[in-house]
Amino acid sequence: MKRLFRPAVTFAALSLALSACSADQPAPLASTPPPSDAPKAKNVILFIGDGMGISTVTAARIYAGQANGTPGEENLLSFEHFPNVALVKTYNTNQQVPDSAGTATAMNTGVKTRAGMIGVGHTAHRGDCTEGLAARLPLAAEALAARGTAIGIVSTARLTHATPAAVYAHSPERDWESDDTIPEAQRTKGCKDIAAQLTEFPFAVALGGGTRQFLGSENGGSRLQADADLPAAWAAEKGGTFVTTRDGMMAARGSDRPLLGLFSPSHMTYMLDRKADTSEPTLSEMTAAAIDKLSADPDGYYLMVEGGRIDHGHHAGQAAYALSETQEFARAVETALSKVDLSDTLILVTADHSHVFTMAGYPTRGNPILGLAMGNDEHGEPTGEPLLAGDGHPYTTLGYMNGPGAVDSLPRPAPEKDPMARQQSLIPLSSETHGGEDVALYGAGQGADGVHGVIEQNRIYDIMMRALGIETQ
Repeated sequence: MKRLFRPAVTFAALSLALSACSADQPAPLASTPPPSDAPKAKNVILFIGDGMGISTVTAARIYAGQANGTPGEENLLSFEHFPNVALVKTYNTNQQVPDSAGTATAMNTGVKTRAGMIGVGHTAHRGDCTEGLAARLPLAAEALAARGTAIGIVSTARLTHATPAAVYAHSPERDWESDDTIPEAQRTKGCKDIAAQLTEFPFAVALGGGTRQFLGSENGGSRLQADADLPAAWAAEKGGTFVTTRDGMMAARGSDRPLLGLFSPSHMTYMLDRKADTSEPTLSEMTAAAIDKLSADPDGYYLMVEGGRIDHGHHAGQAAYALSETQEFARAVETALSKVDLSDTLILVTADHSHVFTMAGYPTRGNPILGLAMGNDEHGEPTGEPLLAGDGHPYTTLGYMNGPGAVDSLPRPAPEKDPMARQQSLIPLSSETHGGEDVALYGAGQGADGVHGVIEQNRIYDIMMRALGIETQ
């Protein structure tokens, strides 16, 4: 298979501290900054597959391979060719199993924090505006924008959702996406909603979903002021271009004006649910447009790209959605690789957290990944018959520890007839939960030699900043 990258230009390896970490906050990275004449990255692209744990990568690899007519197991996704890999510990300061706000904050600030808080340190309590204002954490994008670096944000979720918001916002409550979601008692203390913070941030390009958070009721939105229109006000103040369709995005990507694209009222449509005449761009198309626009900046860029709906497919217990979104996420990484020069660009691919998603049951080689587990006979040959559990029923190869597909509350799924059926789960919950195990970090390009070992999630910030030649603590 054709290699999708050139080897990274290396410099002195970063020496990671082996000292014990406190329960609340990992110890600072003990390393020596690269010499001033060492090669540096001009650009950094951070890809975050929301909820893309290692079991999701494995299943998506097979899913994509089978879509191309192969058994699937031998396939590799685009980023699995990267030469540098690490394992990342994802816990929040107050939770063993994390949420996306705390994990995305760790990557964008270099500091772990509580679940549910964005750009705010762990000394504040969730939902407390006064404490949140006193514990604001410096963001990588803030520091880089002040240096002249162009900032880009791309997501298939709402741009006000936790992961994209962590690039530009400070909020003690991730749900404060619009001003109508902030309790009045907290709103009067000076906290701004996340949508308002985006329109005040000096981004070069921001593409994703979530128009409702930016508009008042007269325009189909949820903001308190009925005639509110934050995109129009932003365009007038910043001289920017606001678009709502793929065609509008493609036409505007060559302009030197900042670009804001909001393509759906809430999260963008799953790939499997899209119609041929959709006006929504894909994650790959948004990634291409963002890189085209950012590459024109002579001072370089920082781009965060999130495959946000991987997570939502898992929460619904429907692996088909999660795997299809992971497949498109891998295409977006491949798109980026075709557009950048890895001698001056660092590309990192990771997940904010995992899910309680498993692959088990001894299915035969090449078994349809979304189907029932079909076994082999005593001679190791396929039987063409499903394996049976102790209760005499067949079971799916993929499953969940918890979620809406619990076998004691719903009929058994029939994925051989309906690939969109929910996979089986053990514990009945209305929404499947995140998992607490480590996730992978894949690195290629300038500065990727910092990707190795087992690391705290906030070290991703250090890897990015040091690739750019910026010293961190």
